[in-house]
Amino acid sequence: MSEIINRVANSPIRTIDLEDFYDKRDRVIFDLKPFLFQELILKEKDFREALKAMDWSQYKGKAVAITCTADAIVPNWAFILVGTYLQPLAVPFVIGGLDNLEQYLFDQAIQSLDVAVYADRPVVIKGCSNYPLPLYAYGKVLGMLQSTAKSIMYGEPCSTVPLYKKPKEN
Repeated sequence: MSEIINRVANSPIRTIDLEDFYDKRDRVIFDLKPFLFQELILKEKDFREALKAMDWSQYKGKAVAITCTADAIVPNWAFILVGTYLQPLAVPFVIGGLDNLEQYLFDQAIQSLDVAVYADRPVVIKGCSNYPLPLYAYGKVLGMLQSTAKSIMYGEPCSTVPLYKKPKEN
């Protein structure tokens, strides 16, 4: 009887699972719409007073997108002012929508990726996930790996789609 060899474990292929980089904090929207007079105008004095009176602890441990869902012209400083209240809570926040927030969270998480581990190796960017991963994250990882990896594929190790192969050096 011959010994069973785990060829997958001995394979040079490295898999990146973007789910490992997913920030599991709740995502919430801070909407400026309720602070507008008749959903049209921001009154600075009233806005500042309302922000001071808010219980900001409700945002602790969450990721926040600061936006305005009303069709109104809101000065840039209003969005930035909200950020001054979130900053001391050490919560990630962006001025923009939930898509912008998701992109920011992935940018922060992917910065820790050590691309040297994937140098001159075939890499599979895992396709299935239990979380809603933005396409942006796949593109970001591809951009980080393409200059070092031998090849890049997408999918599952049993069924991949080739994306990139490093040209052979002469």
